Amino acid sequence: MNPVNWFEIPVTEIARAKNFYEQVLGIPLELHDFENMRMAFFPMTMDAYGAAGALVTAEGYVPSGTGVIIYFSVEDIEAILAKAADHGGKILIPKMGIGEYGFIGHFIDTEGNRLGLHSMK
Repeated sequence: MNPVNWFEIPVTEIARAKNFYEQVLGIPLELHDFENMRMAFFPMTMDAYGAAGALVTAEGYVPSGTGVIIYFSVEDIEAILAKAADHGGKILIPKMGIGEYGFIGHFIDTEGNRLGLHSMK
C-alpha cells in the first residue's frame, strides 16, 4: 500500500481556486462546509489507486510555493501546463523527462501553491 491517502491544498479564495482546478484538470470539485473550514473535494473512488484530497480554506492553512509538492497524474503534461498558464497560474518547470519513471512538470496555482504533474507519456 502507498503511504499517502489524503492531501489538502491550502487556498485563500476557494471559489477562485475551485474554478482554476476545474478548468485546468477538467474535473468537478464538490464544495463542503465544516465548522471552521470550507473544502472543495477532488473526485475520489474509495477502492481506487492513488490518494484523494481537497482544497481547503481555514485558519492556519497558508498557500506555499516552497513546501510539499503534490503530483497529479495526467495524460498530457504540456496541455495541462498551458491550461494552468491560461487560467492565472505560472509554469515553473516545463515537461521534463525523468528516465524510466516518465515525465514531470511544475506550476504555481492562483493561490501561490507549487504543484506537480506526472505522466508516463
